[in-house]
Amino acid sequence: MKLSYLKYLFLVLLFVYACKKSDDAKEQIASFLGFQRPKNFPEPVYAFASNPITKDGFELGRMLFYEPRLSRDNTISCGSCHIQSSAFTQHGHDVSHGIDDRLGTRNSPPIMNLAWSKAFMWGGGVYDLDLQPIAPITTHEEMDEDLENVLNKLRQMPIYKNKFKVAFGSEQISTANFMKALSQFMLMCVSSNAKYDKVMRKEQNASFSTIEAEGYELFKNKCGNCHKEPLFTDGNFRNNGLAPSAINDLGLYTATLLESDRYKFKVPSLRNLKYTAPYMHDGRFLSLDAVFNHYSREVQNTPNLDASLVANGTRGIAISSDEKNKLLAFLNTLNDEEFINNKLLAEQ
Repeated sequence: MKLSYLKYLFLVLLFVYACKKSDDAKEQIASFLGFQRPKNFPEPVYAFASNPITKDGFELGRMLFYEPRLSRDNTISCGSCHIQSSAFTQHGHDVSHGIDDRLGTRNSPPIMNLAWSKAFMWGGGVYDLDLQPIAPITTHEEMDEDLENVLNKLRQMPIYKNKFKVAFGSEQISTANFMKALSQFMLMCVSSNAKYDKVMRKEQNASFSTIEAEGYELFKNKCGNCHKEPLFTDGNFRNNGLAPSAINDLGLYTATLLESDRYKFKVPSLRNLKYTAPYMHDGRFLSLDAVFNHYSREVQNTPNLDASLVANGTRGIAISSDEKNKLLAFLNTLNDEEFINNKLLAEQ
């Protein structure tokens, strides 16, 4: 009798929680403002004129982002490898895990602030966000599906016909509108409310502590060349001196076939490092201590090593233990809890 009562109470609490979560999401949707450029961010580079974000387009994109029918065996969605609580990475995995638990060759990059990105993928090759989803959908190790098969699956579902009609004015589920809807969702994944942002925008009387401020000055001197504010990436492809992996991933070279692009990978943003471990394009470093150790002691003289890592003939970046602690304090100001808890971006 007692057990039955506890089970009943649990179900009631679960129902109340689900209703509240649903109500919170509905409230955010009701006040949907579309894409808003943060005051401390530059103008975006995405061509919004060709794909303006609407409430209905965004909602459709969110459904598609969490839709497992995008994969061949209907088990893997975009959200499987890009998890909101991990700043839309696949936390804990060095490389992506696709259908049948197949292993990819690179770490799942975070989905955030893509409106300011001119190139996508760790190794380049995609320069239009509206085309980017084709890569994971068709890659053998990831979703292993044919794009037309995906569209045919969606065409069999009345809910999607209705959603496309509301969002784009037609029940036709075309490649172009499919891609635009996904882009609308991803473009709304904006991380801009970390402590750093509030300090820069002079909001809520926010200010850096002494150690954070000292770390900020160190950051500008030692890291800011590649990790430019406020996005904390310059969006370029660079060779940061990692030892070649066992598979000898050549990075940007695989897309351009230019010798000058060997071992160059896209510079990641340093936002939300608290949530996005492991680090580097192949997830080889499990901690930020390992990352600091690489830059201070283990930079390799590989072809096309970035010039910023060879100062006065010495490879790497000199970082003392005290400086590391100050840098870590500053990097923690880039963690955006509002972003990873934004119910608007969660699966509904």
